[in-house]
Amino acid sequence: MTPVRHQRKSVLWRSLRVIVAAAVVGASLLWPRVIVAATTERVITDRHTGLAIDGYDPVAYFTDGAATPGVPEFEHRSSGVVWRFRNQGDRDAFIQDPETYMPAYGGYDPVAIARGVAVGGNPTVWLIDGDRLFLFYSPEDRATFEADPARAITDAEARWPEVSSTLVQR
Repeated sequence: MTPVRHQRKSVLWRSLRVIVAAAVVGASLLWPRVIVAATTERVITDRHTGLAIDGYDPVAYFTDGAATPGVPEFEHRSSGVVWRFRNQGDRDAFIQDPETYMPAYGGYDPVAIARGVAVGGNPTVWLIDGDRLFLFYSPEDRATFEADPARAITDAEARWPEVSSTLVQR
């Protein structure tokens, strides 16, 4: 190969690498945020805001039976993330007993956990079983869980140590 042709080929390959790198970065921006977070945190956290479970009030699921957004005036840092609440009473209840109100598996979908995969739950697709809050990726996963909660929990509990070991701890 002549020196000129070698130089042209080298420039072409560098340009191609830049295009591929840009495509990879662009694709990652289109990837659903909850999935991206699912592999990097022990508690589902919005990587842009630092808010746990997208800023929803974890206590309101129990007291109101609804997914209720929290407000910036009532925040508390726990487990390395910021939790939001709709009022002072909910924040105080959480501070007194965070384990009661935090979603099971850090907000990851228990059906996916049972399959050995960390998939972030959606705070608007939820269920309380017994005294635990579960978040699900989709209504279909929630329906799968509801069909046999005891088995879903047993399967998720068996796989959780393995799955959680792949997540970054804050």
